[in-house]
Amino acid sequence: MPDYQAPLRDLRFVMDELLDYPTHYASLPGGDEVSPDVVSAVLEEGARFARDVLLPLNRQGDEQGCQLKDGEVTAPDGFKEAYQLYVENGWPSLAADTEHGGQGLPHSLALVLSEMICSSNLAWGMYPGLSQGAADALRHHGTDEQKAAYLTKLVEGVWTGTMCLTEPHCGTDLGLIKTRAVPDGNEGYDISGTKIFISAGEHDLAENIVHLVLAKLPDAPSGSKGISLFVVPKYLPDSEGNPGERNAVTCGSLEHKMGIHGNATCVMNFDGAKGYLVGAPNKGLACMFTMMNAARVGVGIQGLGLTETSFQNSLAYARERLQMRALSGTKAADKPADPIIVHPDVRRMLLTQKAFAEGGRMLVLYVGQLVDVVEKSDDAGEREHAESLLGLLTPIVKAFLTEAGFEATNEGLQVFGGHGFIREWGMEQLVRDSRITLLYEGTTGIQALDLLGRKVLMDQGETLKIFTKEVHKFCQAEESAPGMAEFVRPLAKLNKEWGELTMAVGMKAMSDREEVGAASVDYLMYSGYVTLAYLFARAASKARAAIDAGSSEAAFYQAKINTARFYFERMLPRTRTHQQNIQAGGESLMAISANDFGLGFEI
Repeated sequence: MPDYQAPLRDLRFVMDELLDYPTHYASLPGGDEVSPDVVSAVLEEGARFARDVLLPLNRQGDEQGCQLKDGEVTAPDGFKEAYQLYVENGWPSLAADTEHGGQGLPHSLALVLSEMICSSNLAWGMYPGLSQGAADALRHHGTDEQKAAYLTKLVEGVWTGTMCLTEPHCGTDLGLIKTRAVPDGNEGYDISGTKIFISAGEHDLAENIVHLVLAKLPDAPSGSKGISLFVVPKYLPDSEGNPGERNAVTCGSLEHKMGIHGNATCVMNFDGAKGYLVGAPNKGLACMFTMMNAARVGVGIQGLGLTETSFQNSLAYARERLQMRALSGTKAADKPADPIIVHPDVRRMLLTQKAFAEGGRMLVLYVGQLVDVVEKSDDAGEREHAESLLGLLTPIVKAFLTEAGFEATNEGLQVFGGHGFIREWGMEQLVRDSRITLLYEGTTGIQALDLLGRKVLMDQGETLKIFTKEVHKFCQAEESAPGMAEFVRPLAKLNKEWGELTMAVGMKAMSDREEVGAASVDYLMYSGYVTLAYLFARAASKARAAIDAGSSEAAFYQAKINTARFYFERMLPRTRTHQQNIQAGGESLMAISANDFGLGFEI
């Protein structure tokens, strides 16, 4: 079974040194309450909960799975008890507003806890995972009555939330949904339809489940402009606010999946279930985006969490596994063979995982600062600036970190050789669990279209310029710093090229919109690699300064520089392939005829 230790030293480096979280927290309203002691307590207790409570349940949950009987779903053994402990420890309320029963701590601290949970037991973590997003949607768009009925319960964690979008005949194209909401004449609606792929749609961990459901009113316009959002609880709250009458929403079946077996992925049937409109009629998609954006960042963290676990375990194996002698000569003369960590290709696989884990952590915590500013800052200008950057980086977090996570877990399995393919080592579960992260909450292709089409080209690249200017200023400030040329020069060149590629795609798209789709995934991956390069360069600068100041942890900081160097020399060149694909355009993709595909009709 894989082991896991929360990477507390690296977390503290990113939070305290790279991104200066103490100053960041102090700048927020109420930030004086976020003392170093509070942050340390969250990190240390979160690490203990992940390792001692969740990790031992991970393999068991994968093997046992969930059980459906008479419409009721039972989670794997130990999951319910772990969730009760999670609630008792106050983890669900960590970053929620105090007016709704929360602790009011910055959202970035909740992201740190989320990484630990995803690293130790992804399937379990998905049960409370969407509750925060459901609470945010109700906080921003719900009525006072809805907040009173549902929000506090979600914040406490005694109720959990879901997001019900997808239907059997449509995935991302939500304009095609068929679920209907008919007014019941008493301020409510009767919701009828079927939703699929609903994570934690039915379970026995919490006393109630609050479904946020997209549906169409009888007179709704066609397409996505006719979607409304409804809150549909499993149990209707009684006069005391406790679970009362069972609503007409049931789990029809559990999906049989490649991974995340410990989480109940449900087909949910709404048979005239009582629901209540959230926000304005036909504006449901805008309301749901509050939840979807939080979920997208959460899924990116899932990719990061699995990357970290894969790295830790393949590193431990590589230190112990004996095979062959090093090409440069024997390294462990007292042993019949050398540990495989001496071999260059094993180091390549380990360092790829390490770079994705450390780079991904920097990106997530950078984004966490932006979320804090958007949610808490009193400065409207700061909030607008942070919201623009957050919009730009969210699809990168979701898609790039999940693509990285799948690559990393496959590399981790490869380090184990044939043993990686055997279930008892746990590495194949990481691969299976990671694969879904590239799919849900919008596939890589959907995130890429969002990034290039909506976030970049729609405003003629103005939002991108906000970020590239930040990178440019860093490069200017560091261009003469000792030891920084190897990072700053390639970063500055790519940063400039990023803007040029954007302009070139935009020009092509003016005459052919298919050029956006043809370039989008390569554009997103290119963007991800450049973004991590910026953060690695900043990390190298901080590490070099610490070494120059005579730090007693010189080995830790030198490892930071070495990882940054590996990233720049061995991973950042991947941008060359993405750049060439972007410039190739869509002609070779779209020139394929119907006969070439054997379709029998034109496309």
